Amino acid sequence: MKHVFALVDCNNFYVSCEKIFNPKLIGKPVVVLSNNDGCVVSRSDEAKALGIKTGTPLFKCRDILKKNKGYFYSSNYSLYGDISQRIMFILRRFSPHIEIYSIDEAFLDFKDVKIDDFCAYIKNIKRTIRQWIGVEVSIGIGPTKTLAKIANHIAKKDPQYRGVFDISAYPDIDSLLAGVAVEDIWGVGRQYKKILNNRGIFNALELKNASEIWVQDKMTIVGLKMVWELKGKSCLALEQADVNKKTIVSSRSFGREVRDISELKEAVSSHVSTALKKLRSQGSIASFIAVFLSTNPFKETPQYSNCAGINLIEASSYTPEFTKKAILLLEAIYKKGYSYKKCGVYLAEIMPENRLQMTLFIKDKEREKNKQLMKLIDGINKRFEESKIHMACEGIDQGWKMKQSFKSGRFTTRWNELLVVK
Repeated sequence: MKHVFALVDCNNFYVSCEKIFNPKLIGKPVVVLSNNDGCVVSRSDEAKALGIKTGTPLFKCRDILKKNKGYFYSSNYSLYGDISQRIMFILRRFSPHIEIYSIDEAFLDFKDVKIDDFCAYIKNIKRTIRQWIGVEVSIGIGPTKTLAKIANHIAKKDPQYRGVFDISAYPDIDSLLAGVAVEDIWGVGRQYKKILNNRGIFNALELKNASEIWVQDKMTIVGLKMVWELKGKSCLALEQADVNKKTIVSSRSFGREVRDISELKEAVSSHVSTALKKLRSQGSIASFIAVFLSTNPFKETPQYSNCAGINLIEASSYTPEFTKKAILLLEAIYKKGYSYKKCGVYLAEIMPENRLQMTLFIKDKEREKNKQLMKLIDGINKRFEESKIHMACEGIDQGWKMKQSFKSGRFTTRWNELLVVK
């Protein structure tokens, strides 16, 4: 079979997840909000028709939604993450060659997959996800990842294709490329757009026909590969390996501005616990931690931001040790009198647990005891409820936490939030 890529993209993903468990939302204007319920990050087609744009603050569209019997929800990352995993599991049934590009997108490569009727096979992917999960997807097909991305955009925007478009089967690909602005090509950012426009290149066809020598000179090998991909020559293979993270960041904006260092200590301790949980989940250890904090740059108030880091004597995944270091770092960079909007922690120098370089300063017995304690706590929290057991320094009330005043239930990951059918 010829080399074929497909990009599967969930339509209005966050909103689609909300609709799965709330049928009354079907056909209604629905939006999902960003952290702290600030701005719109996902919109239903009905909300788009009302002129609501991505990034619109809630206070500007709230009355429009109410007038049109619409709904708005806080981001529910537990729900969206679980639904995403289920969709990716389905995609692996159709091809073992998959690259998870984002929470709602994945590339498939159909090499080594025996398919008699390719068109029917692709449509079955879309149908299966709709039946098993309840989410609509758009699928773009092409001989390269870049062309598959363009095909996906066409599948999503043009209703005649019903969510599936194979660009390689189109009789005049150049006419399609002429209608794609350069800024809509995968990999073209603001800087590349400026360079291309100054050269008189405004669409994908003009980029495809541009001088390869000039493109490589101005856009390096990245731009040259982009041109080759537009010409149908595959240069970008799937990134299939489940590579463990080399750095881990845990950070959130506060639900309100924070001035007291005691609340900042709670927030930093909470972020340490989250980051260390992620570290242990991939079987890794780390030997570097940094803490950062900042005021609100969008307010006309005194501004301050800072960051500090420290290396541990020995790489570890033991939460209390990292928490102790994080608190010391926070105390070093904290300045009284400022209203802080955000803080977080950063882990680096991450390596697999089995590659630990031991030191003479930590006894084997102590190291094993710490490891078993973290394993026990993770197991209890996973079985019963997130953060059922946590460090006392993380606080109880956590009034600084991100606002999620309109969040739906975590229907698939919490027993006490299962959907109730009446």
